[in-house]
Amino acid sequence: MSQNPAKIQIDSKRLSVELEHLATFSDAPAPAVTRILWTQADQGARAYLKSLSDAAGFKWREDALGNTFIRLEGTDSSLSAVATGSHIDAIPFSGRFDGTVGVLGGLEALRAVQNSGLKPRRSLELIVFTAEEPTRFGVGCLGSRAMSGALDAAKLESYTDGDGVNLNDARAAAGYSGSLEGLVLPEGFYHAFVELHIEQGPLLEAEGQGIGLVTAIAAPASLILKLEGEGGHAGAMLMSLRRDVLVAAAEIVLEVERAALFAGSEDSVATVGRILNHPNNINAVPSSLELGLDIRDIDALRRDGMVAQTLEAAHEICTRRKIALEVGWLNQDPPARSSEWVLAAARAACLELGISPREMVSRAYHDSLFMARVCPMAMIFIPCFKGYSHRPDEFSAEADIGCGVEILARTLLKLAN
Repeated sequence: MSQNPAKIQIDSKRLSVELEHLATFSDAPAPAVTRILWTQADQGARAYLKSLSDAAGFKWREDALGNTFIRLEGTDSSLSAVATGSHIDAIPFSGRFDGTVGVLGGLEALRAVQNSGLKPRRSLELIVFTAEEPTRFGVGCLGSRAMSGALDAAKLESYTDGDGVNLNDARAAAGYSGSLEGLVLPEGFYHAFVELHIEQGPLLEAEGQGIGLVTAIAAPASLILKLEGEGGHAGAMLMSLRRDVLVAAAEIVLEVERAALFAGSEDSVATVGRILNHPNNINAVPSSLELGLDIRDIDALRRDGMVAQTLEAAHEICTRRKIALEVGWLNQDPPARSSEWVLAAARAACLELGISPREMVSRAYHDSLFMARVCPMAMIFIPCFKGYSHRPDEFSAEADIGCGVEILARTLLKLAN
């Protein structure tokens, strides 16, 4: 099919207004955004997106978990669709561009293709994924995990939130019903998937690059280490008799850092992001403690080597200090590589606009990590101010967003034809 890519026109001003309005659906005062799964703010944001879809004349549907699919029909309904998308949920007191650029930008890309008069052979579909953030049920990428088969129905139904509300009850209250067994997408359902996202890092801005193409997505191994020792009075308990879990934890934290520093790659990172210390009193020796570990890399073997090194050190430390250690796993997802032919379509789209993209890895993970299990995948990054994300001053310029959306629209057309 012949096509004139010059016909692709992005309405950046309209998109900017829509991003601003979407940010008003929030449980935190502006400029912060808090939008937790199936709260009133989240439901309002979902309704707003569907109203924009209706106004554009697109068909939409939802599955039993609330994943939303907005479609621009192609000329050949027998072919699998090309998809794009991201998420609109937001962690407490975050910003208005994370995820939403890929959703509203995806919608604008579909509108631009529609308004161009160009007819994609394959349908184009925008996916609004349910709960990319782990805020409510403690697991990230809930919707895309379920769609890819990484989570089965039984596991989904076992989740409860911090208030003890079961996932099934929560989704029913939000108006979603039906069996969770049917969430998994069949093989070949999508031809390709491309996600537009802010970088959430400083490289593109620092290097003056307008577009990044993601070649690989790092994935975390997330663990909870529970330490049990013996507490007591900070003054009366002799040092020689102590089984202090916080001192043991301090050693473990250093071992986590050491594992990443000596892994041999800048793509290796390891973090202790949570410490729950009991009884957490200044005049009491800590008796029990939890450490939350996040260890990630784009190379699964290297990542798992860091985990093994950390756990070996933790067991040695706890044995030496007479501390009981229990290891719990939250997830250990495989990293993902972008598809070369999807990247080739994005490179060609950049070339049409005279843009030389920067190829890079994503150290944050996204729904694309799980869509890679469904179909060939790639991501497009745009710059964000100082790399800030998950904070109220997260920002991407209107021109950068518009450029990213145009690259996305052109890439989708190439994949569809």
